[in-house]
Amino acid sequence: MPKLHPDRLFPADPTTRAVARALYQSIAELPIISPHGHCDPSWFSNNQRFIDPAQLFVTPDHYVYRMLVSQGLTLDQLGVARADNTTAETDPRKIWRLFADNYHLFRATPSQMWLDYAFENIFGIDEPLNSSTADLYYSHIEHCLGQDAYRPRALFERQNIELLATTESALDTLEHHAAIQDSDWSGRVITTYRPDSVVDPDFEGFSDNLQAFGAITGQDTQNWQGYLAAHKARRVFFKNHGATASDHGHPSACTADLSPRQAEQLFTKICSGDFTADDAEIFRGQMLTEMAKMSLEDGLVLQIHPGSIRNHSSQIFQSHGRDKGFDIAQRTDFATALRPLLDAVGMEPDLTVIIFTLNESAYGRELAPMAGVYPALKLGPPWWFFDSPEGIRRFRESTTETCGFYNTVGFNDDTRAFCSISARHDVARRSDCAYLAHLVSTARLDVNDAHEVAYDLAYGLAKSAYRL
Repeated sequence: MPKLHPDRLFPADPTTRAVARALYQSIAELPIISPHGHCDPSWFSNNQRFIDPAQLFVTPDHYVYRMLVSQGLTLDQLGVARADNTTAETDPRKIWRLFADNYHLFRATPSQMWLDYAFENIFGIDEPLNSSTADLYYSHIEHCLGQDAYRPRALFERQNIELLATTESALDTLEHHAAIQDSDWSGRVITTYRPDSVVDPDFEGFSDNLQAFGAITGQDTQNWQGYLAAHKARRVFFKNHGATASDHGHPSACTADLSPRQAEQLFTKICSGDFTADDAEIFRGQMLTEMAKMSLEDGLVLQIHPGSIRNHSSQIFQSHGRDKGFDIAQRTDFATALRPLLDAVGMEPDLTVIIFTLNESAYGRELAPMAGVYPALKLGPPWWFFDSPEGIRRFRESTTETCGFYNTVGFNDDTRAFCSISARHDVARRSDCAYLAHLVSTARLDVNDAHEVAYDLAYGLAKSAYRL
């Protein structure tokens, strides 16, 4: 018997459920636009088989291993590479058995729904995963991975992905994107400009990164004008490899709009290494405004992902490096923090700034009211811990009355876990259809309009907002 109920996430009331089902059926087979994520472009340039089930489902997915770590397992036991690229546990079957033995920890979480979807719809397994079925799962997935139909490009097509955007550092050579462009494969994989390593003075190796930034662009990146020119050059380079957006992961939503002289003086101070935490914060904020101004010139969409204390565990950061499941949300001010940027460019209809939040209370209080009036500002979908049925519902309830549907940008999955892409989009589509069905059943939305909105939320808004 399949694990996944065909009416999952739809309302319990039979009448409203029927409306949700009809809405979902009208958009379920639409292609997937995945405009922001962290998949590895080398998967598609090389098109080599995924190494083993554990490296497909466990070691790249911080949603998976953070839950297991919370129950006393270690990243070493789960085969997650250390900062020096060594791996303590190299037996993939052993890693998989640990995962299966503890699969009950994911009950009622989005992770279980995503994983079960991938197991059933991509690999054809409808048995529950547990200790007794661990080897069955592993052997079946391992057998599949040896077939051409399960190589990365084929899985891209199997998941009905029309476009996938990855995210690369400003210092990346983009060689894998170049190889994809030069191949005879028709799949569309594009890059996204992520300049944090040369924008955030607190980023490890920042001074060396600036030197490398100068070397790769031929600009004097110890000089303010040369530094800005380097960004402009790299943005052109990224656009030539398909980029339609930049992405910025800052500790806060702080923006600034200093005079040219003040900005130059601050940059000189940052380059000297003799700066305060406030200096670093203002510099990051100034660079968001600079990037917005550059977007007016080159058309890149500006994404801001603020409000996370990155690498919260110093111990894990030292042993295993960045992005190991220990990024934790913190309080974030938006109305005051974004005002300098919005004063500078917020009324520009040709600019798109997409703001995300990990602070749900900000939706109704600050973000929806701002997105509901500033032409440049759009709301990104529920992100990270709120990429869930409840998070999507709360997002719609908090924002729709103030900024409507068309000041939002559809859905993006923001994932490193390749096989979860179609699962996450399916959850988003079902959750949005459930919300729309409620509006129809309470006579607040015409059913024909609901069908149009369902299409836009699943496909049209992302394609439009990201200029695809």
